[in-house]
Amino acid sequence: MLTDVQAKKAKAFTNHYKLPDERGLHLLVKTNGSKLWQLRYRHLGKEKTASLGQYPDVSLAEAREKREALRKLIAKGVDPILAKQADKEAQRVASLSTFEVVARQWYPHWSANKHARHAEYVLARLEADVFPAIGHRPISQIQAPELVAMVKKIEARGALDIAKRSLQTTGQVFRYAIAHGLGGAIRNPATDIKPLDVLTPRRKQNYARLDPKEFPVLLRKIEAYNGSPITRLAMKLMSLTFVRTGELINAKWSEFDLEGGRWDIPASRMKMRTAHVVPLSSQAVQVLLVLKEISGHREYLFTSERDYSKPMSNNTILGALKRMGYAGQMTGHGFRGLASTLLHEQGYDHQHIELQLAHQERNSVSAAYNHATYLIQRTRMMQDWGDFIEQQARSNVMQLTRGAA
Repeated sequence: MLTDVQAKKAKAFTNHYKLPDERGLHLLVKTNGSKLWQLRYRHLGKEKTASLGQYPDVSLAEAREKREALRKLIAKGVDPILAKQADKEAQRVASLSTFEVVARQWYPHWSANKHARHAEYVLARLEADVFPAIGHRPISQIQAPELVAMVKKIEARGALDIAKRSLQTTGQVFRYAIAHGLGGAIRNPATDIKPLDVLTPRRKQNYARLDPKEFPVLLRKIEAYNGSPITRLAMKLMSLTFVRTGELINAKWSEFDLEGGRWDIPASRMKMRTAHVVPLSSQAVQVLLVLKEISGHREYLFTSERDYSKPMSNNTILGALKRMGYAGQMTGHGFRGLASTLLHEQGYDHQHIELQLAHQERNSVSAAYNHATYLIQRTRMMQDWGDFIEQQARSNVMQLTRGAA
């Protein structure tokens, strides 16, 4: 039997030579001084040699352990060389089918019709939270508990919304892999998990908004606002159209037909990714005509005061409301809530209101949503709303009168 001392002292000569141990194991000493453990064996009548690693990285004791492991395979009729090659190939294939590899194939497909800023945010979230947790794993081997561990880690730093969205995104990647036959994925483990089952529930917080009885005072304060004229007009148009803040501040003049009394917001700028029509009341058109004298020669209606080529900041309207004394009491989104409440109280059709708010519920209104659905009824409703806003800015009487059906 070979000793560790013999292996250590073996010198290189002009030709390779072997120092035998037992049961087919030997140490091959090469002319360059390197030493390699090898095992000679027979498989299907042919003599073969398997490599067990270099000495001293692999000690004599470790080489003997590897020898015994291979001899057990040989006794079962398995060729260890072919088995090693198959394992390497499996690892190579697995490396091409990891979650990250598949996710980066899914991303261009998914992001094709998404707003650039949103798409960049989703990719950044994948790279920061998802890939470090499961990116290296073969997508076909990932199990639900791994996803739970991932989202719990995200939640632990206080990012509950990001945890939920990360779980949603991983589910989309799994669906893509299954649909395209990628990585051997045959099921989506994300479907086994409901956020409420694994994440701490958080009480839903509604956007701050005034009581409807306080609305007239707010409208009069907007009329008297002594800040930027563009900001004042932005608040007026928001009160008249109750669109989302992002949809308002990124509005472009090319989207408006003032003669036709219509604002067409493209799908790329809408939260639900479908085009949206905002019928313009005569009051809204008047606001736009005044605004056109200020920014009509620019791309955006509501431009930044520092750079006219860019829209105003998300916080501009919120800051103006704060200066008027409504900090924590009213937000830009609050106009939407007030409009919904008051229109419902007056008995306007729920479907018409929801469509005008561009809520997800639109899908229950029509299987094939058309952005012009109920446009005649919505146009009448928006003019009633414009008349109401004009009246409120002049009085304390809360009265919303429906136009003729």
